Amino acid sequence: MNNTTNDSVIYKLACTIMTGRRLPMDIRLNENTWSLQMTYNRRLMQVATGRYHTLLVHDSSVYSCGSSLCGVLGHGPDTTQCSAFSRVPFPSLSRVVNISASHNHAAFVMESGEVFTCGDNSSFCCGHGEVGRTIFRPTQIKALEGISCKQVATGLSFTVILTTDGQVYTCGSNTHGQLGHGDTIDRTTPKIVKLFEGLAPVEQVAAGASYTFAVTDDGTVYSFGSCTNFCLGHGDQHDELHPRAIESFKRRNIHVVRVSAGDEHAVALDALGYVYTWGRGYCGALGHGDENDKTNPELISSLKSQVAVQVCARKRKTFVITDEGSVFAFGWMGFGSLGFPDRGSSDKVMRPRVLDSLRDHYVSQISTGLYHTVAVTNRGIVFGFGDNERAQLGQEYIRGCLKPTEIMFQKSMEDIVIAAPSG
Repeated sequence: MNNTTNDSVIYKLACTIMTGRRLPMDIRLNENTWSLQMTYNRRLMQVATGRYHTLLVHDSSVYSCGSSLCGVLGHGPDTTQCSAFSRVPFPSLSRVVNISASHNHAAFVMESGEVFTCGDNSSFCCGHGEVGRTIFRPTQIKALEGISCKQVATGLSFTVILTTDGQVYTCGSNTHGQLGHGDTIDRTTPKIVKLFEGLAPVEQVAAGASYTFAVTDDGTVYSFGSCTNFCLGHGDQHDELHPRAIESFKRRNIHVVRVSAGDEHAVALDALGYVYTWGRGYCGALGHGDENDKTNPELISSLKSQVAVQVCARKRKTFVITDEGSVFAFGWMGFGSLGFPDRGSSDKVMRPRVLDSLRDHYVSQISTGLYHTVAVTNRGIVFGFGDNERAQLGQEYIRGCLKPTEIMFQKSMEDIVIAAPSG
């Protein structure tokens, strides 16, 4: 373990001793990879939801379902929709370890450190140079050859790539400075964000509609790009062309370990399992019991008694997973994508509420798209809820469901390690 990682772990332990608050389960189990829930062996499962599709990693292979608009499913130009999870062919023999899904493109990181993308490249978000055509099958980004990567985050027409040594590369649309290069010039291939070269290593990146987050090993959150919805967390609506630290966290000595970037709001998780939200408060997406906007990160007081280990934000809704495997949801029901069968498909849930229908399961990961949500348990059971008009839940004969419904991906998926999404 390097010195930086060691300092981070010491910080978390010190905070726990001072506050008497237990460490999140994942930090207790694995101090180096906080997002992993450990079970009996080393197979990996991961889920990522796009606008009308879902990607799933099972045993290091990728499966996809839903609408293949712009080639996002990776099955080639002849596939318009997959009603069930279908395996995505990769030209590389290496295994997939990280995925990210956006509305019009997808990105994949291989165990070898290579990065593949597919989808609409008209904005150059796939990183293949001046080729503006649709990329229908996962294709390696040649500009990153020789650079080992570990995580990707896909935004609206741009991509953020994190290397194993903690550096950040970006490509695609740059209208609001979301690429972090100090200008608004689009990039056809990934370019390194210079500012991070002199800072602590970046541990996680997240991409919103037109803005970006980067969390460094010392717990600092940097944001850049569009601040139209206050998502940058700086207390104003000024776009940032360079990465800028969120001072609200620094002033309060809050050590952030993870962020999630929604369409109009953001959510962060600190080392002690507390949850913070900011941005637009439409439909109660911030979880504070109202629809007020927050220009700076604010602690969700009703979750203080919980120890959160994963957060996920998307279209006016938020999910929080605790160290006991419970799921809390709040915001806009959106065709049932919050998972509460006793609420209407367009209702608002103003404060965090536990998903009772999943109480009997230990949920290890959750991802939500525009109108649908997919959750995975620590036993590898996959649940979907919300809109299924384009088969994005992997169910062929239902239009949608308000209650989490099991997706029969495979008959036996036990003893799997579940990884939280990194974008």
